[in-house]
Amino acid sequence: MTNDQKGTNLYPKIIDNANVFKKRLGLGVSFDAGNRVFHINSTEVNLYYVSGLTNTFYIQMILEELMSLDNFETDKTVFQLVEEKIVNQSVLIVKTFEEAIRFIFSGLIVIIVDGEDKAFVVDVRSYPGRNPAEPDTERVVRGSRDGFIENIVINTALLRRRIRDENLRHELIRVGTSSQMDICIAYIEGIANKDLVDEIRNRINSINVDGLSMSEKKLEEFIMEQNYNPFPLVRYSERPDVVSNHLIEGHVAIIVDTSPSVMITPITYYHLLQHAEEFRQTPAVGTFLRWVRYMGVFMSLFLLPIWLLLCMHPEILPSGLSYIGPKETSNIPIFLQLIIADIGIEFLRMASIHTPNAVSTSMGIIAAILIGQVAIAVGLFQSEVVLYTAISMIGSYSTPSYELALANKLAKFIILVVTAIFGIKGFMVSSTVFILFLVSLKTLNTPYMWPFIPFDARAFFHFVIRTKASENKKKKGGKTIGDATL
Repeated sequence: MTNDQKGTNLYPKIIDNANVFKKRLGLGVSFDAGNRVFHINSTEVNLYYVSGLTNTFYIQMILEELMSLDNFETDKTVFQLVEEKIVNQSVLIVKTFEEAIRFIFSGLIVIIVDGEDKAFVVDVRSYPGRNPAEPDTERVVRGSRDGFIENIVINTALLRRRIRDENLRHELIRVGTSSQMDICIAYIEGIANKDLVDEIRNRINSINVDGLSMSEKKLEEFIMEQNYNPFPLVRYSERPDVVSNHLIEGHVAIIVDTSPSVMITPITYYHLLQHAEEFRQTPAVGTFLRWVRYMGVFMSLFLLPIWLLLCMHPEILPSGLSYIGPKETSNIPIFLQLIIADIGIEFLRMASIHTPNAVSTSMGIIAAILIGQVAIAVGLFQSEVVLYTAISMIGSYSTPSYELALANKLAKFIILVVTAIFGIKGFMVSSTVFILFLVSLKTLNTPYMWPFIPFDARAFFHFVIRTKASENKKKKGGKTIGDATL
């Protein structure tokens, strides 16, 4: 199989090729770049590789097979002998230096025969990495325990294992003049919207950078043109079952090599509120879990602003809720107490991420005592401030999407500040602006607040109720109606 691309053609003389490869691979400088020189029937053959990305056993086996051809009497050329002797499921013939070098740095080996202006590329990749394991951020009580890893080949295999459809497509695109990062567009032909796939492909092909330093997040910024909008426009998942479910429903997945997170697009605010646990339980239990999660997300956004509003205007409290609000005076305004407590919990969250597991539990206990009991005892916080701040933070942790939780936290902070300054009018205006902002967002021409705006009664029902699997229909063209559909 040939693969003709633009670039500098290989030379017929192997010495000329060797000089180019020595310079461009850094042979003799980079310790992990290597080559092997041997002869077959007095014809020189060169093999180039990068250690650490290749399987040493396969290379040794190929070398033994090729060296056994020496002094082999035949009318065939050495190139033909090598082509017949290489036993591998993936053998490619390239004709340019650019192709050969790109494959070498991708973990394949290149074999060049003297007198030929083309070379063999043999797939013997063995990338370093961990085994598939359940992701920490998407755990379920029941369900599969495998998860995506940093190897794009294994990640696509995990999808193939779940979707054995002949229409499942894995298109490979390389981005970055230096990094040559492998990016895979996964979709099911005939179900995914063709225009959507073309749009994503064109946006990825139009990226012109040296490299993707932060892999999938950098790629998202190029594709979605998010600017300073804090709300996520794609859904990240490390679970193959979640991604497979979205593919079947017409979505497109973007897999980036070296990243265990797979992007799902297009998505809405509703998709970001889903969790695999809902679908691992009965419809009734799944619906209950969904409602509890929605309540937690609502409290993470509006609990603190509403409580502050009630503290500022106790006259609007019904008589049955007169107990709400601080009973003691403090030298620090309630608003500042909420800000300090909220930022203090953010400190704890950041510290827990950067703290080794061996001491993170101890740190959490000490911090809880200091911030909770001691802060109340010295009069820094009202007890209700700590209570409602903790409830708001727990609601934030119940949000399935980590990116959405952070965006909601920023929105809550803005609503809280505006409410403290302008009171009831500030709360009403800031909340309205927040909703209008979400309504104005689109992800690849998909309304962010669907099925609310535009309203879709059937989809809204699926939003509220976790329906039976038999009620989820599949249609073609990316217009499916189901639990996670568009």
